Amino acid sequence: MTNHIKIQSALISVFHKDGLAPIVEKLDQLGVTLYSTGGTEKFINDLGINVIPVEEITEYPSILGGRVKTLHPKIFGGILNRQENEGDVAQMKEYNIPQLDLVIVDLYPFEKTVASGAGEQDIIEKIDIGGISLIRAAAKNFKDTLCISSMEDYEPFLQLLFENEGITTLTQRKHFAAKAFQVSSHYDTAIFNYFNSNHEIASLKVSEPNGSVLRYGENPHQKGFFFGDFKAMFDNLHGKELSYNNLLDVDAAVNLMNEFAGEAPTFAILKHNNACGIAQRATVKDAYLDALAGDPVSAFGGILISNAEIDEATANEIHTLFCEVVIAPSYAQKALEILKGKKNRIILVQKQIPLPKTTLRSCLNGVLVQDRDLLTDTAENLTEVTHNKPTTKELEDLLFASKVCKHTKSNTIVLAKNKQLCASGTGQTSRVDALRQAIEKATSFQFNLKGAVMASDAFFPFPDCVEIADHAGITAVIQPGGSIKDELSIEYCNKNNIAMVFTGVRHFKH
Repeated sequence: MTNHIKIQSALISVFHKDGLAPIVEKLDQLGVTLYSTGGTEKFINDLGINVIPVEEITEYPSILGGRVKTLHPKIFGGILNRQENEGDVAQMKEYNIPQLDLVIVDLYPFEKTVASGAGEQDIIEKIDIGGISLIRAAAKNFKDTLCISSMEDYEPFLQLLFENEGITTLTQRKHFAAKAFQVSSHYDTAIFNYFNSNHEIASLKVSEPNGSVLRYGENPHQKGFFFGDFKAMFDNLHGKELSYNNLLDVDAAVNLMNEFAGEAPTFAILKHNNACGIAQRATVKDAYLDALAGDPVSAFGGILISNAEIDEATANEIHTLFCEVVIAPSYAQKALEILKGKKNRIILVQKQIPLPKTTLRSCLNGVLVQDRDLLTDTAENLTEVTHNKPTTKELEDLLFASKVCKHTKSNTIVLAKNKQLCASGTGQTSRVDALRQAIEKATSFQFNLKGAVMASDAFFPFPDCVEIADHAGITAVIQPGGSIKDELSIEYCNKNNIAMVFTGVRHFKH
């Protein structure tokens, strides 16, 4: 075995042929013997380049509708033989097996077929057998064989061909082998997750081929990485590189604003994954200004998100605030010019793509997995439990507050009025503490809580919260209910003309 190997023969059988022609032409120029199958063989012939059908090696036709083409000892022997092993070399001669120095193979588009909504039979037919076997074989024998397993590697491989005239090093072959095993493992993960979509098998398979190195993690002394296709979800129009903490805040902002998709202009400002301001108004500018009024102190350095296009008037207001990230479905041209006035300000256009239906987080020496909380409280799901019923305006505010509450760290209490966040108590160990924090904060920013509403992410075990809220001016409450002492809170509300509704759904967020 030598470190440097000159490519003299290649097996090429691919589904994706974009970008393949220059490689084939260069290999032909280098005098490489080409072997191929089916559509790829025709593609090479159409280039006017000589290619040998694999059937001439195997002396066996493609059978079973193309399901079996390359699964043959003469093909895999040519890939898996060890050139430094005398026994392998002797058997190659004995059975007339050609040496294959290069394998260019990709896989049927299984994930795309699943995503297209195709029927089960079409999906099953896109489970590659020959391709995955060729990739694993070539990658395993990287000492003697180079494996190109994805069209994403066509360009770097072509560059290698031109720079080294078909000579590869052990380091290069091992590098492409690693990429090949990444391709094969990701492919198998996708297939398993399709078959285990109901999670009947308690096994976690996660594979994300798109990764980026972040400046650091949550703190400067921690390394950080993001694995995901960020570009599929956002167009990054301007600004510095997103940090680990930026990404967490963007995630929180997107999840919150998804609750208001298709509704009137809504604007939210987030800090440390919680909304410090959010409002819904007739215009984006008014929504932004009232969101900012919710907590103009915490808004400094925050994440801003809108469910509607940001216009010039709104951009002028935003530009006076130092903020890390601005997110919107679109921007007016003049608005964009204004927002780009701060060179580090990150400007994102959010695309509408489905989010994963499950969430993951590390826990102890393992991982916790759960369904995403996709339940949103609606008027139809509410149970009116008090004599006093919420007015139409109160009901709108209750549902608004409930959406914000769902996306605020527990224990939490959210106070809202006129579809504006007055204040929230976030991440408290006591629900009473969360309420008192919210009242104190709302008062400090000059909010009049008379006629405001209160939302809680979990039930009240005692009537103390409704009593404190009553004294602050709260007139309507929304909560899950379910405490063995619910009647105590209901009784207090009835005596003091407070409307209270139960959702029947808890929204803890830890």
